[in-house]
Amino acid sequence: MKTLLTLCIGLIAMTAFAQQRPAPPPPPPANAPATAAPVNPAQPAQPGAPIGAPIPPPAVGMSPAPALGTSPAGPIGASPAAPGASVTATLSPAVSASPAASATPAPSGGVFSGNFLVDNFRKGGPVMWPILIVSLVALTVVIERIFWWTGRWFRRDPKRIEKVFTAIEMGDVTEASRLSRDSRDPVLRMMWNGLNHQHASLQGALQVAAGIEIKRAGRFLVVMDTLVTLAPLLGLLGTITGLIRSFSFLGNEELAVTAVTGGIAEALIATACGLGIAIFALIPFNFFTSRVSNLEFELQTAATNLEVMLGSQTAAREMEIAGATPASGKGSSI
Repeated sequence: MKTLLTLCIGLIAMTAFAQQRPAPPPPPPANAPATAAPVNPAQPAQPGAPIGAPIPPPAVGMSPAPALGTSPAGPIGASPAAPGASVTATLSPAVSASPAASATPAPSGGVFSGNFLVDNFRKGGPVMWPILIVSLVALTVVIERIFWWTGRWFRRDPKRIEKVFTAIEMGDVTEASRLSRDSRDPVLRMMWNGLNHQHASLQGALQVAAGIEIKRAGRFLVVMDTLVTLAPLLGLLGTITGLIRSFSFLGNEELAVTAVTGGIAEALIATACGLGIAIFALIPFNFFTSRVSNLEFELQTAATNLEVMLGSQTAAREMEIAGATPASGKGSSI
């Protein structure tokens, strides 16, 4: 029990106080200017060169000669190109790619990446400390009972129980006691106690052994019942304290909005935690209670069968002894 409680506290502490993962760097702005090679708008483009490609500067001491039939501004009959048209054509691919970059959402760390539990625990107020203790105790008890009932499931030995009843029916009580000795099945342990004390008080020995087994099976059920009732009450207490805190700040107009919302958050967090713990502990509590009732029925059935079989054998022996006693007395008188 102590070991399980320590493990649960350690796991919850490691989960709650985990460091927040660093956020990824933000993406570059969508409207960032794209870098392009400087282009001289007054210099004509060379034939065969791609649109937007940088044009090498002319040699020193030489001026670019215009082609025949063309003007320095462009072909005959064409409107002169506006300065900066080539720059616009060069930067157009970068501008067209900006919506795709802006449409990509920035990755976020998620709700549970930071200290989400710690933040809500602090917002829940002082009532969260007893709620935390209740949750740790409930988790420890549930884990311990799960391990116990799992081990009890593997300890069941119905075939040996049938062999014991067969030996008793055949009248071999010694063999039945030997088969039930050193068994981990609770039914067989109870039958062994009854067979060893049948000469003194068979019914009393069976009742004592059955009570011990039922007490082992119902261990910590009272604790779980208390936690199921206590957790919602603690959540309700947190609700009351949160509302009291909210209404205490209504007179101050500057702090009214922040204080009232903080008190309501405290009330809701405490109530949610209390109800969550009660729901978590209620289902295992009902399951373990039903398992204890089934074990009690099995023990009562086995004890009744054992009493009936041993009683019938005792009655048969008494009838044999009673039938042999008059015959021996009659023979002695003759």
